[in-house]
Amino acid sequence: MTPPWRDHPELADYVATGLPNLLGLKNNKRNQNMTKLQIKISVIGAVLVIVLYFLFPTIQWYSMSQDEKDNREKSRDKILNKIIPLGLDLRGGTHLLLEIDDTKLMKDEKISNALDRTKEVIRNRIDQYGVTEPLIAQQGEKWIVVQLPGIKDPERAKELIGKTALLEFRLVDLKERFTNIAQKVREMNLEFDSILTSSSVLKLVPTGYVLLPGKDKSGFYLAKSSPEITGGYLVDARVETGGEFGMPYVGLEFNRDGANMFARITEANIGNNLAIVLDGVVQSAPVIRSRIPDGKAIIEGRFSDEEAKFLANVLRSGALPVPVSIIEERTVGPSLGRDSINAGIKSSIIGFLLVVVFMIFYYRIPGVISDIALLMNFIILCGALAMFHATLTLPGIAGIILTLGMAVDANVLILERIRDELGLNKTVRVAIDLGYSRALSAIIDSNITTLIAALFLFQFGTGPIKGFAVTLSLGILISMFTAIFVTKVSYEYLFDKKILKTLNLKP
Repeated sequence: MTPPWRDHPELADYVATGLPNLLGLKNNKRNQNMTKLQIKISVIGAVLVIVLYFLFPTIQWYSMSQDEKDNREKSRDKILNKIIPLGLDLRGGTHLLLEIDDTKLMKDEKISNALDRTKEVIRNRIDQYGVTEPLIAQQGEKWIVVQLPGIKDPERAKELIGKTALLEFRLVDLKERFTNIAQKVREMNLEFDSILTSSSVLKLVPTGYVLLPGKDKSGFYLAKSSPEITGGYLVDARVETGGEFGMPYVGLEFNRDGANMFARITEANIGNNLAIVLDGVVQSAPVIRSRIPDGKAIIEGRFSDEEAKFLANVLRSGALPVPVSIIEERTVGPSLGRDSINAGIKSSIIGFLLVVVFMIFYYRIPGVISDIALLMNFIILCGALAMFHATLTLPGIAGIILTLGMAVDANVLILERIRDELGLNKTVRVAIDLGYSRALSAIIDSNITTLIAALFLFQFGTGPIKGFAVTLSLGILISMFTAIFVTKVSYEYLFDKKILKTLNLKP
């Protein structure tokens, strides 16, 4: 049975157009489309708000004067944890490669354990020194890379890192045996550096004793070869002022076990000298006047304020488990870092402008949409770096530039697909939908292969290579959002508002 309105054109037209309008069916469909579009636009807006929230501290920080930055760094301002920090190659600083002396490992100790403990001690020392964003990482079997951005005194930093800081308390003999050695030294008229290596002198050293130099070559001491107690029992080391001459000294405090040991040692050796030895050098050798039960001691040695603070820092952070030596050193000056930043910014701006001009010239309005998405890609990427507190390096800037190029590449694939569909006389809306769906697989394939390479670089690379991998990985993920989602929503909005009615993609 045929519907009755089939034979009446006026009635059929009313059923097709007038009745749905009367019932609000077409408006409902339009409202549903608008609701979906509004949700998509809201998502883009929310992403931008979040990104700008995380990016604002970085903008604020790099707008400050250098003096204000220095003051904020000294006070450990909270803003330092919210900005995009600059790496060694951009900010300037010191790069050190340390090698541990594996011949000095304790019996049955694994080199990996010694490396882990060494890294921890170095990290503690650097934290107390006040260096922001240091890099401390293992490289190979027995090497450690240390990068100190913005360091103003590299020589003091090297001393801080490389100092073993092995604190020992040893009993010394200043009686007859020491007198014999001192007399032999005077007879031979030996220079200080020759005393500790002279075979004639070493023959007089009794078993169980060693000769140790005094601080600043002030003399030598006959000390027991094994310490009575070490700095491993320390819980605190602080700078104090006073003493006999009003000079700064380092006050020490032992834990409970150390205090008990120290009490027994001092009680059993009243009247003897107890040398305080740091890294094989006697700092002082005071006479034990009485039992010391509270586990406290002091190190005096004609220290300046800076020397006392330095010694307290290394003692608080603990001794290195094995000696380390600096086998490679590179220093990047602040001016060179600024030149690298300026060169990176300049190349980024020139590359971005060339891409913008090409896209507008070749694709016209769709090119403008692609350029807006590209700018959004850059803003979101900077916000992501700030959110993850990722360090920006010179290779990282190269990763950003490469990311922008890959984002444009995705837009070019999409626009060329749309052009092909328009050439087949498809409507604009259908051509856009087909262009995105058919370009999607190629975009995903190319981005996934690049992302895999970036992940391998991050896993096996060090320092600046990791910076490149981080920016490249984040940029790839963000470009999928801006090049596909943002541009598609832009077309939907422009066509829905009838701002755009056709696309001119003719070459």
